[in-house]
Amino acid sequence: MPAPRDVVIDTRPLWLIVLGRSRRLLLLLVGLGLYWLTLELGRSTTMRPEGLKALAVFVLCVFYWVLNVLPTMITSLLAIVLLPLTGVLPSREAYALFGNEAVFFILGAFILAAAMMQAGLSTRLALALLRRFGGNPLAMLRAVFVINGVMSLFMSEHAVAAMTFPIIAEIVAVLRLSRRSSNYARSLFLAMAWGTSIGGVTTLLGGARAPLALGILQEVTGQTYSFAQWTAATLPLVLVLFATGWTILRLFFPIDVADISAAQETVREKLLAMGRASVQEWMIGGVMTATVIAWIALGEQLGLANIALAAVVALFVLRLVRWRDIEGYVNWGLILFYGGAICLGSALSRSGASGWMATHVISRWASGPVSLVLLISAAALVITEVMSNSAAVATIMPLGLAVAAQLGVNPRIMALVVAVPAGLAFTLPIGTPANAIAYSSGYLRMRDMFFPGLLLTLMALLSFNVLAWWYWPLIGITP
Repeated sequence: MPAPRDVVIDTRPLWLIVLGRSRRLLLLLVGLGLYWLTLELGRSTTMRPEGLKALAVFVLCVFYWVLNVLPTMITSLLAIVLLPLTGVLPSREAYALFGNEAVFFILGAFILAAAMMQAGLSTRLALALLRRFGGNPLAMLRAVFVINGVMSLFMSEHAVAAMTFPIIAEIVAVLRLSRRSSNYARSLFLAMAWGTSIGGVTTLLGGARAPLALGILQEVTGQTYSFAQWTAATLPLVLVLFATGWTILRLFFPIDVADISAAQETVREKLLAMGRASVQEWMIGGVMTATVIAWIALGEQLGLANIALAAVVALFVLRLVRWRDIEGYVNWGLILFYGGAICLGSALSRSGASGWMATHVISRWASGPVSLVLLISAAALVITEVMSNSAAVATIMPLGLAVAAQLGVNPRIMALVVAVPAGLAFTLPIGTPANAIAYSSGYLRMRDMFFPGLLLTLMALLSFNVLAWWYWPLIGITP
């Protein structure tokens, strides 16, 4: 006979219970109300009917994205459905935008990263670097910070954090660090989160924000960046933030551990348990290296997506991976999200909605190129703390392009001005999955993340704007 289960009686008022269980339905209805309200208020404006409908769809999607009423990818699919149904775009055009080159570049990059993780190559590299450069408490902390940053140059920062978190958690466990008082544990988990976020903005591989911004840029203006151009534009900022982040970690969390020999032994045992690198690992590493070189040297001529997909085909031709082994590592929902976001951004531009918003809303605060870059980058930094950074790009990018066109600013720089700050969420657990993973360890309090993260965020905003006007022109990116 099964043991009786404990009965928990909910003593809250009935109306509060009903409200709590009806929250999603209420938010869905509020979103529809905002859609209707946008249409009604917009009738007295000079906006074209197609633009007004596109704006209403945009308001609905942003509301659902911010409050996570529906999964982000489902909201993007809703946008693709609503645009043809409301007459903003023909069905053929709306669904064709899902085939944007950026979507296939993201897909290829995900599969390449999945191959590295499935084969154990990425874990081996992380353990080997910790073994080599983590000889004392300070060196171990520095190694965690830098390793997460470097690996995010080639893999999604979310995947890097998910991969290194168990290693760091085991290091903390064998050192028997206190959840309530250990500065060293806090600094290790923050180093993981900050390292992945900072490194992730360096290349087009660290996250799908940059490809998404480039996809919207290309659909609207026909312009883009090469792999090398993007990295050249972001690298100085990344170096500044690594130096600043390291200083903040040392300032806020003085090391309170003298001996980490137990952690070193754990890393050594894990590395020995993996054995020697297999032929599969060496060959996958070779394919990945060749792909990155091709992106840098031939990306403009051959196309980033073509190179990525050719590398994926090579993995299967050489029988280095099997589809069933990697499909679980690929975030298919994210692919759907980017297709819908690019479609929505293009619809806002084609219908004139983004231009109208630029004229009547954003232009009131942005009077010139300097104020525009400051306003858009600050907005991206703030918004990415409370919503998906990809959703932040999808929200801000169409508006930034429209205002840039009106103020005579090179619209090409908007991809950098939006996508880079949108990847620098340091203050809240909800800002990025890496922050959430670090906070889930139980060693970090909210104030441990917020105040140091706020200082790093302010430095990021200042450094970004200085580099935009003093450094970018030197490499041919003129605002």
